Amino acid sequence: MHCMIHNIPETRAKPPMPGKITSSDRKLFLFSVTAFILLTLVQGLHAQPLRQHPNQAFGNNEHLTYRVYYNSMFTGNVTAGEATISVKDSKQQMFGRQVWHIVGEGKSKGAFNWFYKVRDRFESYVDKEALIPYLFVRRTREGNYRKDDDVYFFHDQKLAVSRTAKKPVPENIQDFVSALFFMRTLNLEDFRADSSYHLNFFLDDSVYVSKILYRGTEEIKTSLGKIRCLKFAPMMATGEVFANAYPIEVWVTDDKNHLPVLVEAKVIVGSVRMELIEYKHLRNPFTARLK
Repeated sequence: MHCMIHNIPETRAKPPMPGKITSSDRKLFLFSVTAFILLTLVQGLHAQPLRQHPNQAFGNNEHLTYRVYYNSMFTGNVTAGEATISVKDSKQQMFGRQVWHIVGEGKSKGAFNWFYKVRDRFESYVDKEALIPYLFVRRTREGNYRKDDDVYFFHDQKLAVSRTAKKPVPENIQDFVSALFFMRTLNLEDFRADSSYHLNFFLDDSVYVSKILYRGTEEIKTSLGKIRCLKFAPMMATGEVFANAYPIEVWVTDDKNHLPVLVEAKVIVGSVRMELIEYKHLRNPFTARLK
């Protein structure tokens, strides 16, 4: 039994027209210089060897497409958007090591564009052998909210450097994109006796610890047919949207791929679902898909 649980040039904004240097320009320049100096100092140097973490779940050119929709007793299923996530063998090395370039994108569709347009892109450069990130890139566009960030992870120094802060982090820290793929590589034997797994990840200049609960096996019906799955519930922060600490349930294929097939988030009214509708270049046969 197995379990699971966003090239840089494409995401960078165009250079501004010549003019007065703003405070934001100075901050970005200082961040770039600091990150470059740190990266240069430790490039290819590791005081301690990185872990060797096995990965039989995913490989080069994997591409997954999801339909995102809202469901309630008043509306039924209403398509809200589409999300994709892809894995590429990066041509560039980081810290002298081979990395995966994982890109996740999400966009709203149809009527949702009129009142809450979403255009998100997240990238993670992940060490192929250690399954830890070196660079996390965030470009968030949600309604009137905009958030850009670049986070460099210096694992030897247990340090994360973003555009706005330098923070100490635990060993083998993840970003939230790399965390998803790391969880896909785990076995049920990696979970604790109480069927839980604790994972550290870095987001918005803070370290979070998520407790992920294993809830057993289940066969679910999707647009791809009936699929045999393992069911998990990751801990989330409570607030105005979520009513409890475990509002999200995740179904992943009960095979070597550990594909996230369905994600359901219970909100105050109804639920939001993300369902796998297309897949390409899986590393292993899709044996969890039943006829």
